[in-house]
Amino acid sequence: MCRQCGALVGAGEASCGVCGAPVSGKELNGVTGDAPQTVHDAHTMRFLRAVLSRPATFTFVFLIANIFVFLLMTLSGGSENFAVLRAFGAKYNSLINQGEWWRFVTPVFIHIGPIHLLVNMYGLFILGPYVEKLYGSARFVCLWVLTGVAGVAASYLAASYQMHEGILGYFLFRGGDGPSAGASGALFGLIGVLFVFGIKFRRELPDGFKRAFGTGMLPTILLNIFIGFAVPMIDNAAHLGGLVAGAVLALFVGYKRPHQEPRVAVAWHALQIAALVLVVVSFTMVALRFNTDSPIVDNAAEQAPLVDEPPVVTYIKALNTAQLALVSALQGNSEPIGEALATLDGAPALDDNANRLREELRAIVVRARDVAGMNAETAAAKSTRGEAATSVIKDFRAWEERQREWFRNDLPNYGLAIQEAQEKPDGTNEAGKGGDTTPQPTDENRAP
Repeated sequence: MCRQCGALVGAGEASCGVCGAPVSGKELNGVTGDAPQTVHDAHTMRFLRAVLSRPATFTFVFLIANIFVFLLMTLSGGSENFAVLRAFGAKYNSLINQGEWWRFVTPVFIHIGPIHLLVNMYGLFILGPYVEKLYGSARFVCLWVLTGVAGVAASYLAASYQMHEGILGYFLFRGGDGPSAGASGALFGLIGVLFVFGIKFRRELPDGFKRAFGTGMLPTILLNIFIGFAVPMIDNAAHLGGLVAGAVLALFVGYKRPHQEPRVAVAWHALQIAALVLVVVSFTMVALRFNTDSPIVDNAAEQAPLVDEPPVVTYIKALNTAQLALVSALQGNSEPIGEALATLDGAPALDDNANRLREELRAIVVRARDVAGMNAETAAAKSTRGEAATSVIKDFRAWEERQREWFRNDLPNYGLAIQEAQEKPDGTNEAGKGGDTTPQPTDENRAP
């Protein structure tokens, strides 16, 4: 055995016929002095050379791309700003339903906050080189993009609040139409690839690789699933969608074995180019609609909450503005909708339930705007519009119940509580309208 590359060396040969390394007499036929040279060592060397000598170019290309997008978002108003997230292509079911297909791709390169970015980029830095060096850059690009899109698609399918009953429903279907973004779906895709890789090729892997991949990935998978269950804001559907996609793809995709010729099939190069073009075209669509959808840089000051007003009050005012605009749209006037949506997007982020309420209301307001723009000239058109309006009203009433529950359970955490208006004999109440509820400071924060 050649100690440099692990290739077999014929008896009496002075050098390796593969790499040209000199072979001493004592090393011929796998013998080194007193102890035999085991085949396992040569096997390990082949895989080490395969992993260490091949480039991982696109791992670092994707690292740089994610960091670059994050910096652009930071300069545009902050990566945790809902309006910025929408403008840069975060996943919103309502916008995808309106034809913005590129939101299946762009979220893979968008992150919400620096911690989110650092965690995912660390995962890419650790796992990416293994997958890229084992499978080659062309296959790696396809695996990364496809599993990332699969994760977003799974999140899209799961983001319906009608599906969140029970433990499994709570785990998978968080509900609402809040923004979803991040490369974690693609990272779980890489985990799925390495999991299947270690099992599929276990007979030709050295022991070290068997321990690291295959069933060795199970603790990582189970730990992340547990974390996803414990932390409400994590999009578990995206994680599992990427994991399953990576595992399925790895069943059919071969890897580059040691000493395999570096040639890559034309089909893989074509798929690699197609995947990269898809990413570029998707962000081109974002750039073309950036100033139209949300001119963040120009109106960032207008979107910022008042410094002398508690964030929760700004949030509640934004909800009230959106509800008034919704009613106006159902009455045929959609003019206030644009300002109401901008107010919603500019409202401060509170807890997870509050953010979900905000995004659910936004989706309903958008639907009300669509109803206002529907044709009603014929009887059939009027019937269709009436059914659409009825559906919007039904969903809005259900949303109001969830809002009242948030008022009761979570609002006291912000120093406010709901004061039910008392009805007067004339049918009005203290606030001037029957049935109104007004947030009031709790005892702990009430001014003396």
